[in-house]
Amino acid sequence: MTGVSGDLTRLSLNQETIKQWSLPELAEGCVKAGVPGVGLWRAPVQEYGVEAAARLIRDAGLAVTSLCRGGFFTAIDPAERAAALADNRAAIDEAATLGTDTLILVSGGLPPGSRDLTAARERIADALAELAPYAADHGVRLAIEPLHPMYASDRCVVSTLAQALDLAERFPADQVGVVVDTYHLWWDDTVATQIARAGAGGRLASFQLADWITPLPEGVLLGRGQLGDGAVDFRWFREHVDATGFDGPIEVEIFNPALWARDGAEVLAEVADRYRTLVL
Repeated sequence: MTGVSGDLTRLSLNQETIKQWSLPELAEGCVKAGVPGVGLWRAPVQEYGVEAAARLIRDAGLAVTSLCRGGFFTAIDPAERAAALADNRAAIDEAATLGTDTLILVSGGLPPGSRDLTAARERIADALAELAPYAADHGVRLAIEPLHPMYASDRCVVSTLAQALDLAERFPADQVGVVVDTYHLWWDDTVATQIARAGAGGRLASFQLADWITPLPEGVLLGRGQLGDGAVDFRWFREHVDATGFDGPIEVEIFNPALWARDGAEVLAEVADRYRTLVL
């Protein structure tokens, strides 16, 4: 696969980008638009049925490029921790059934009453040590996604690609990798160096796109912008990722209620057009 062709060979549509679509609508829409891959989320897949979803996507001729999400490893309470590990094993099973080798991890924020970021990150490492061999046995790689620092308190204490790599590099590269998501990393002046580091170590598991728009809407979780509506230089990211030798899917993952209120086919056509003009 090439990174600079004008086609959609590497494009993947994350399910949340057009959340208003059912799974059958997602499959049909991607086939009609010539988009070969989809990134899936556990809740709607579970609602539809994991095995049924796997058949649906497979029969449509589409690839599942990732499953989101596992993680949330930072609890201190032993019962909560055990429950998180069990849920992640289930997520690994689901990823394997769906035919994807990539389980995206949102690692978890600070537990209530805690201010110890270092200890929280060590609990992530402890969880990875338990889960990585299980994932490998199922043909699944765990992909640590660093989230923008604004999420550190409640969602993800892994805020930079360097922090994600520091964790991932404790484990074999085929078991634990990292995610490069433009929405979370566009601001970091070390990101080019860290992308190269990830590539050199064979750690690049997923490459995701969304734009950063300001002012952020109320509730920052749903503040991702359509490609081209904000501050991110997507071609710069793509060129740096490609320079590592990564030629895998480029997944567009946007959480935005304004997009969810529109016609799904219109949104997908817009995504494809922006992808061609801004990414390739």
